[in-house]
Amino acid sequence: MHELSIAMSIVELAEEEIEKNGGTQVHAVHLKLGLLSGVVKDALLSSFGLACEGTALAGSRLMIEEVPVIAYCARCDAPRPVSSVEWFVCPECRAPVSQVLQGRELQVVALEIQ
Repeated sequence: MHELSIAMSIVELAEEEIEKNGGTQVHAVHLKLGLLSGVVKDALLSSFGLACEGTALAGSRLMIEEVPVIAYCARCDAPRPVSSVEWFVCPECRAPVSQVLQGRELQVVALEIQ
């Protein structure tokens, strides 16, 4: 389960920010998680609680914003949401799409620090 190592990395990053900013505790970590990131949201949420034990993040929340998959359709010349990650086709013209514009994110975007 690589979600535990990801959660531990998030905790390390947050603890470094606490030290830099003179905070004492993190109340929440805000994360963008793309549907193509290869990370299982529920497993990450469970792992986060374990990774936070005994740290300045103990009791904090992991707030996850799921990022949909958007691909560029050359035929339509426009970005389009991909409705199925099994079939990368434009929902408008049904042409295959290969250029992913978003959906791979795994990014800490904000920390709520006291």
